[in-house]
Amino acid sequence: MTAVTFRRGSTLADPSCLTDLVTERPKPGLHDLLVAVHAVSVNPVDTKIRAGMVAAPDTVRCLGWDAAGVVEGVGEAVTLFRPGQKVYYAGSFDRNGSNAQFQLVDERIVGHMPRTLSFAEAAALPLTSLTAWQLLFERLGVSPGKPADAGSLLVLGGAGGVGSMLIQIARRLTGLTVVATASRASSRDWCLALGAHHVIDHRLPLPAQISALPVPPISHIAALSHTAEHLHELANLIAPQGRLAIITDHDTLDAAPFKAKSVSLHWEMVFTRPLFGTPDMIAQHRILDEVAELVDAGVLRSTVNRVLYPLDAARLCAAHRLVENGGIAGKVVVARSANDRGQPAQEAGQ
Repeated sequence: MTAVTFRRGSTLADPSCLTDLVTERPKPGLHDLLVAVHAVSVNPVDTKIRAGMVAAPDTVRCLGWDAAGVVEGVGEAVTLFRPGQKVYYAGSFDRNGSNAQFQLVDERIVGHMPRTLSFAEAAALPLTSLTAWQLLFERLGVSPGKPADAGSLLVLGGAGGVGSMLIQIARRLTGLTVVATASRASSRDWCLALGAHHVIDHRLPLPAQISALPVPPISHIAALSHTAEHLHELANLIAPQGRLAIITDHDTLDAAPFKAKSVSLHWEMVFTRPLFGTPDMIAQHRILDEVAELVDAGVLRSTVNRVLYPLDAARLCAAHRLVENGGIAGKVVVARSANDRGQPAQEAGQ
């Protein structure tokens, strides 16, 4: 089979940063699916691991933690899927990723792909949907439903991959007033189109902008980017006994400003369940299946923005460059062929 390997600590100027390779097709373990990968999306974690900013186990030779494809084979203990079914998933941080023709993934973290989406459209969803869902309903403790006193959710970095899903889920499934931040007109429009009630500019002081809005107190905050730069503003904004959830990486984080308000602090790491083999690991399968149902019902939509093809080192390198340069709302996807790419909001060069 073909696969794209990466060189640790490499920049995109290095011609060997991502390399096409022919290797053996892996064999599924007891709970594994062997998936023929049709499309992948590139997340910031891919670029950070390649650049040496985040460490992955030495056994990981392929990047890619978002995929959509078709089940090719199953392990002896698999009960949730059968060959020929379309699936989508984020995978696990400690196993080879989806930048390959075939990939092994534990069935308990895989969902049935939305019927109404192309492979490229579906590949944009798993990692960000899981992160947003777990952050909102598990870490922040929000309950589905629309009570009148739900409060407000501030999404710091609303136009990114996780923010794009979090805005939709919070607006459609909860009664929270959703306030997103964005710094460009296009990003502002993107957040509003996804369902944000209000969008403010994170380049400007946040408290003054929030105070000018007719919104309930900020009871929940999802800090998805540049958390350290805004930490003291967030402490000022959040309501007493509010909840703050973070996904950004920090060597140190001063939580002392939140003590007086008895604010609870939560960290969301989407790979925790598969990394530690938690007893509730199958929750990710259930979440992805529920997201797929919501997509097929027209409640949620894919956040794919750019699609490149075919799925090889050159196109993945181009996708890494787009992600590293920033400024793109939603997700960048690489599809195996033109037939897999669907109809994204914009098309990247082929």
